[in-house]
Amino acid sequence: MRVTRFVLLGALLLPLFGLVAPAAHAEYIVLRSGQRLSVTSYQLLGDTYRLQVSGGVIQVLAADVVTIEPEEVFTPAPVSEPAKGPFRDLILAAASRYAVDADLITSVIATESNFDPKAISRRNARGLMQLLPQTATHLGVRNIFDPAENIDAGTRYLRDLLQLYRNDLALTLAAYNAGPQRVQQFRSVPPFAETQAYVRRVQRAYDQRKSAIRSAAKPTAPPASPPAG
Repeated sequence: MRVTRFVLLGALLLPLFGLVAPAAHAEYIVLRSGQRLSVTSYQLLGDTYRLQVSGGVIQVLAADVVTIEPEEVFTPAPVSEPAKGPFRDLILAAASRYAVDADLITSVIATESNFDPKAISRRNARGLMQLLPQTATHLGVRNIFDPAENIDAGTRYLRDLLQLYRNDLALTLAAYNAGPQRVQQFRSVPPFAETQAYVRRVQRAYDQRKSAIRSAAKPTAPPASPPAG
């Protein structure tokens, strides 16, 4: 793969030809190597993409671009009350304590353990939020299978990751699943099928919960009055 970087000089800007992405939001350019580049605009010039990134421009062969995706940035929502379900009070307490959306915590638990407090993964992650023993020890957990301790520590870890990745939900979930070292290594969601599927599952569960809440909040039309007789 050929990647060329150069610095933009105002008077030397090339005219805009080909396909140009709007600059209103960032997007990811996903390469065959697994690298994900965050860009604010791009142009297709023949067989080459010209990508606007922070501090300059990158040129890559069009054949090396797998797909172009919107960059998903998580905007913290006010602490909301999740629908009645398992461990609702513990989730609400942790959400309030660490300013993490309760629906996000619930979505992580549903994906990680399906609300089984005794769950153990093949990688030895344990409990509702599937904490690794070393992570639990670092977070001061004494009983990893105790729902209150597990949810509290898992939510605190989520809070720390959200702060680390500036509320980028995809990177936060990728780090929760594969570890911050992997995210740092690839500077994006790691190109691991398990991690990418995990990020999609949690985001889908989270979106579904928010959609259900919005639907439930919609006012219902009052029944029609019977015609005057």
